[in-house]
Amino acid sequence: MDMGIIDLHTHSTESDGTLSPEDLVGHAKELGLSAIALTDHDTVNGLPKARRRAKELGIELVPGIELSTDYEGMEVHILGYYMDETEPAFLTKLQEFVDGREHRNDQMMELLQKEGFAITMEDLRRENPDSVITRAHISRYLVEHGFVKDKATVFQVYLGDGCRCYVPREKITPFEAIRLIQLGGGLAFFAHPVLCHMEDGRLRSFIQSLKEAGLAGIEAMYSLNRPEDEAYLKRLAEEYGLLVSGGSDFHGENKPDIQLGTGKSNLSIPYQYLAQIKESAAKVTPVIPG
Repeated sequence: MDMGIIDLHTHSTESDGTLSPEDLVGHAKELGLSAIALTDHDTVNGLPKARRRAKELGIELVPGIELSTDYEGMEVHILGYYMDETEPAFLTKLQEFVDGREHRNDQMMELLQKEGFAITMEDLRRENPDSVITRAHISRYLVEHGFVKDKATVFQVYLGDGCRCYVPREKITPFEAIRLIQLGGGLAFFAHPVLCHMEDGRLRSFIQSLKEAGLAGIEAMYSLNRPEDEAYLKRLAEEYGLLVSGGSDFHGENKPDIQLGTGKSNLSIPYQYLAQIKESAAKVTPVIPG
């Protein structure tokens, strides 16, 4: 099967990317990609916009999401594909998750204001309508309004982990994230395992636990992977009977060294991986909450 090149990990202005959902789809078309997944952090708000544009341009859109979770003090990301973003149980649980992020944002606003910055959540929402506000939005606001010289300084001094305006986020577990994705009838994937820096034994044990909770696959192809990382993760996927996905983690100008489709020039993900994911997704029904 040869149906072109795909990218199953991208972000838009609905979370912390710099291209709108429509422009993201347009950029993918310009680059000759046959399909992309929109996987914004903690939101599916961009999917209707992206879907309309994809239909106009004749490019395949995979509905997705990326959820941040905590596992034994380590941040683990779980990707979801093919959820029904209109499913009430899914949307209710997702909103609870987003509410926790909003409470954290309010706390960081208070700390930034104590530092002397004239910034409020109202300011951020006005400049980023309908977006899930993240630290990337806060950083951009501080730089664009002349409060801080650049984004690197924002994170090094104020918003980076452990810095003086940083507030830890109450995260769900990866197992809860898998169930949330299942509520929407979707497939859950372990995103960029290489960033977790787990030694082999611990990673295998974790993957086994995730699979028992309903994990469908592993993101084995990723911008920051070395060739040996990709080969290792593909072996693990085969060993544990899991699907394989891949994506750039494109954020536009927020990660300027990562390009859509090609990542850091090391990616070329064939459509066959999406075909396998679609085949599995077609057999899934939403989990009944209870």
